[in-house]
This record gives sequence, structure tokens and C-alpha cells, in this order.
Amino acid sequence: MSDPVRIKRIYKVVSSMPQGEGYGVMLDGRQARTPARAALIAPTDGLAAAVAAEWDAQGEFIERQTMPLTTLLSTAIDAGEAGGAEWRAEILNYLGSDLLCYRAETPAALVERQRQIWDPYIEWLDREFGAPLALACGVVAVAQPDVAVSQIRRALEGPAALMLFGIYTATKISGSAVLALALWKGAWPADDIFAASRLDEHFQEQTWGADAEAKAREQQLQKDFNAVAEFMRLVDGA
Repeated sequence: MSDPVRIKRIYKVVSSMPQGEGYGVMLDGRQARTPARAALIAPTDGLAAAVAAEWDAQGEFIERQTMPLTTLLSTAIDAGEAGGAEWRAEILNYLGSDLLCYRAETPAALVERQRQIWDPYIEWLDREFGAPLALACGVVAVAQPDVAVSQIRRALEGPAALMLFGIYTATKISGSAVLALALWKGAWPADDIFAASRLDEHFQEQTWGADAEAKAREQQLQKDFNAVAEFMRLVDGA
């Protein structure tokens, strides 16, 4: 298989500036664009500046893997209006089989660790949204209460499209809509939320030892999760 074509950097000056209701990223005074050729415009000056910094940090060639905020913003823009409905549906789909709702039956140490780490998130969701979730042991599916699903559906009508995309992406990485919603609301630090998503893997690692490939995958997942957390913070204008 041939190597992918590398795109050479041909711009010199990167900037961001007010543009319509947002802030555009400019390359030598020209509008930067997404892969689908849409204008690369952020809703806040902070996000635009951070995206511009990624472009400015490129060397002789454009290395997309070093531009996570650009990738997230571009993907959300290119999804268009249809993206919002799909993201809401996917988040609710994860809620129906949420990682935090399925508990181990044994060993006792894992059962207790899941209770200590995951229960506070379940309790927080009920307090924050009025969305009580049912828990189950093993792999037998459990139906979530209608009130919980309807309350989360209602809550997801509030965030703007880019924030909704952030929640959706955090849900995919963590395997949990509950954890993604906690990230959105800033209920816990991002590192704690990511660690909660890896509870089972960390328990197995402590029991049986670490696997190099698995740790490398986890490190990449954490980088991706932290990028989403930063994206959401900047979308929010924080």
C-alpha cells in the first residue's frame, strides 16, 4: 500500500478574525476551509484562536493527526444540520446500554470498585436531570425508565450543534452517555471521567498485568478524550 499523499504547507501567516456570528480562521488572509470546502468558522474567539494555533504549529507538511481541534470543528461543520439529530439519537442509544449501568457480579473487589466510582455519576445524573437509571448485573439487558430517557432527550435539545457533537464524541470514546454528560456539565475533571470509563480495564491490568498494545490504545483514547474536553470548553467560551 502506498503512503498517503502529504500536503505541503504553503501559507505563512495564520490568524483569526470576527466573521458573521463567529470567528474565521485565516491563512495568509484567506479563509481556511474544511475537507468539504466549507468555511472554517468557530463560534467563539477562543476556539478560533486555538484552531489557528494548530495551523500555525505545522511544519513543512500538514500533519492532521496533530490538529485535533481543527478535526473536531471541521467534522461538525461538514455534518451540517442533519448531524444534530443523529448525534442526539446516538447519545440516547448509548444511554440505553450505558457502561455504568452494567455491573460485575464477581469478584467482590471489582463490584465494590464499580460501586465507589460509578454510583456517584448515576446519582449525579438523577440530581442534575431528573433521570434515574436502572442498574443490572452481568450482560442481561435492562430497559431504562421512560422518564430518564425523556429527561435526557429534553436536555439534549439545549446545547448548540458543536457542543452536541462534543457530547456525542465523548460518549463514543468513553462508552457512556452518563460520563459524556458529566463532562459537558463540568461535574468532574476530564481525567477523572476518562479514568472512570476505563475502570474495568484498569482492574484487569492490576490483576493480570499490563499489555503494551492495550496501553498504547488507551493513551491514544485519553488524548482524544482530552481534546474533546478542550473543544467543549472552548465552544462554551470558557
